[in-house]
Amino acid sequence: MQYRTDPKSGQSLPVLGLGCMRFPRGKNTRIDMEKTEKMLLSAIERGVNYLDTAYIYSGSEQAVGKILEKNGLREKVLLATKLPHGKCRAYEDFDKFFNIQLERLRTDYIDYYLIHNLGCAADWERLRPMGIERWIAEKKAAGQIRQIGFSFHGAQNGFLELLEAYPWEFTLMQYNYMDENNQAGRAGLRRAHAMGLPVFVMEPLLGGKLASGLPARALKLFQEAGGGDSPAVWALRWLWDQPEVSLVLSGMSSMAQLDENIQAAENALPGRFGAREAELFERVAAVFRESYRVPCTGCNYCMPCPKKVNIPGCFAAYNASYAIHFPEGVKQYVMATGAVGLPGNNASARNCVQCGLCEKKCPQRIAVAQSLRAVSRRLEPLPLRVGYRIGARLTK
Repeated sequence: MQYRTDPKSGQSLPVLGLGCMRFPRGKNTRIDMEKTEKMLLSAIERGVNYLDTAYIYSGSEQAVGKILEKNGLREKVLLATKLPHGKCRAYEDFDKFFNIQLERLRTDYIDYYLIHNLGCAADWERLRPMGIERWIAEKKAAGQIRQIGFSFHGAQNGFLELLEAYPWEFTLMQYNYMDENNQAGRAGLRRAHAMGLPVFVMEPLLGGKLASGLPARALKLFQEAGGGDSPAVWALRWLWDQPEVSLVLSGMSSMAQLDENIQAAENALPGRFGAREAELFERVAAVFRESYRVPCTGCNYCMPCPKKVNIPGCFAAYNASYAIHFPEGVKQYVMATGAVGLPGNNASARNCVQCGLCEKKCPQRIAVAQSLRAVSRRLEPLPLRVGYRIGARLTK
């Protein structure tokens, strides 16, 4: 494992961290504790000792806490979790959520604590009258928070404003070769680094799309470049080539993914790419942009929908209909939404009532209602709806 130094604390950080939002789950959607424990123990043993979770990741904090306590590993890891600031209405709420997190994680301190999903300076300004700065100071003085930072999804100017809004000790931003000029982007990365902040990266594979969801033409470009590396490894190497990146979080959900990412991290040295690689990523990005119409990462922050629309599933199918081929999109749509049109088993895009709840929670700032209308037009025209109903009845 390669390591880089946190310039604020002097802490040695692995270049690869374990994002704990996408732990393996069983058919009942609960975390598969046996598989998760094996994966987590293997990761820590091989140097992936930074674990990132959050209050809103269903079951994640509890799973991490139970596994660390059972195996006596709390002192061997750097533990990160996040305050759900949108749920906070008063000073007392900060303690309420923080204490729940300590209980779930079975610990009395957090190494890297984040204000979750700040999108602009106004989000931070809403918290200041509640006493967030005093609360942070008290927790740091008590040793319950070691480093304080924020995670970000928003426009670049909002990120730059937030950097100046408080003396942060680290930041977590979405960044990959498709987001070079999106969200905080490369300019935000460099600004944070210039201010002496360690920069942690999330969504390095854009919710898996840069690993297993690449269009065939983009995949061929990587194959022709030689070396035998998978698209996932290429995407990770693109990040690690930049010295401003302190740590990359990968939401690994299988041992195979863990093995591949760790092997890649063992050679994660900056400055190895040149003009040839830069041109390769530009060409891959151009192909990707042509094929993926909705920038959904499948994070599920938008769920549950009050009308039971499977929003991430709808978008995944819609994108597949362009990136792969139309029949594949139709197949995924049927699987994601159930048998479209049948009462009681309908999670289709057509059910959207444009309530706007999902758009307020979407980290990618997707115009969800508008995009769902596009999904419906493409994957639910009248002839297909008739076909869906007939197919559903034949398989009952």
